[in-house]
Amino acid sequence: MERRKFSREFKVEAVKLVRERGVSGASRRDLDVHKNVLRKLVKEFGFDPAQAFPGHGQMKPGQQEIERLRREVAKLKAERDILKNCPASWRACAG
Repeated sequence: MERRKFSREFKVEAVKLVRERGVSGASRRDLDVHKNVLRKLVKEFGFDPAQAFPGHGQMKPGQQEIERLRREVAKLKAERDILKNCPASWRACAG
């Protein structure tokens, strides 16, 4: 069974419905979403509505910083490896 994916707009609208009507059977059936999924969406939206449900290329600021640092570490490792593999005579000139 393949995992279902919901757009950010769907999630925000589902949270609004739950907050307005409560988590009722009718709203769950209308949305075709399990009650635990709705609870999770409401909880995630409650922490930080502006940053909730980033998906599709949008990252939270903390995640953006982590990705930037990972790329920098990879670049520095590549530079280090290049210097490790160059001849000793070149290292004297580089220093």
